[in-house]
Amino acid sequence: MDPLDRLRDPALVSVRDDHFARLEGVYAGEVPDTPFFLCGIAEVSEDAGPGWEAWLDAALERLARQADRALDGRVFRPLCVNYSPHGVHFVDALFGAEVFRMEDGSWQARYLPTPVGALERPVLADHPVWSAATGVTHAFMERDVPGVLFGLPTIASALNIAVNLYGQAIILAMLTEPEAARHDLRVINDLLCDLHRWYRATVPEWQLQCIVPQGRCQPPGFGQLCGCTTQLLSPGLYEEFVGPLDAELLSIYPRGGMIHLCGTHLQHVPSWRRLPEFRAFQTNDRASEDFEAYHRDLREDQVLYVNPTETVPAERILQATGGRRVVIPADAPIPASG
Repeated sequence: MDPLDRLRDPALVSVRDDHFARLEGVYAGEVPDTPFFLCGIAEVSEDAGPGWEAWLDAALERLARQADRALDGRVFRPLCVNYSPHGVHFVDALFGAEVFRMEDGSWQARYLPTPVGALERPVLADHPVWSAATGVTHAFMERDVPGVLFGLPTIASALNIAVNLYGQAIILAMLTEPEAARHDLRVINDLLCDLHRWYRATVPEWQLQCIVPQGRCQPPGFGQLCGCTTQLLSPGLYEEFVGPLDAELLSIYPRGGMIHLCGTHLQHVPSWRRLPEFRAFQTNDRASEDFEAYHRDLREDQVLYVNPTETVPAERILQATGGRRVVIPADAPIPASG
């Protein structure tokens, strides 16, 4: 018997579809019968070496052994694989930055030696990191495991990548060399959009999720970008240089998408209210402390994914929101049932 047959069980897809239907209700502003907890079961790799195929097969076998957990009818526990070479520095490597691994296992990148304004679109053909990413994607599709969601690498956002490539120089350029900054942000965003288009053309919409699918899973048809570095910008700089690019990236998806936040970003809420492409906001760490303000000040069709913290437990999130327009990416502090 093929060990992956468990991942082809129609019951897995049926339960997942039931949860997606519940999640659609949250996006529609409905209050679910039970709070929406999301605690996916994911196999993740950030290695960029030649061993990706062995990793994929081992990852799928590990998921098959945990498949019964995904049948939980109360907590959404989607099975996911997420190949994300170089972590948040995936796109940096495509642009030619020197990416290296730290002793603690995390990835880091050195700034480009070239000035802001000189960035050129990379040639992806035969690039080893892109070849590995596309190879994993095609191999996943060949395994035919409909019970598993496929997570994209960290495609991030134009500003995140620009800060990875240049540090504070990109922000200074917005003030002193605005055309140079616009040029490089445009080059980056064009590549990011094309990466998303490639994945959308390769993986079925019902199976495709963005980075960290176990904690940011959305209904089919939504995208995601990383907004960590928006805390560094004033509202004016964001609206002039970055907001339109973020909206353009999310518009690749038919239903818009999510922005990930982890710092202090409330200054941009007025901008995000005006952008119809922004449908969900995922907060963790410092950003979760501001969840009440996001819930109060965002549009009625914008959803919050609030990662609990020591000071923001799930109970506080539910008390403040009543379970409306909110997803809690954590295991439920209530007995799960099938």
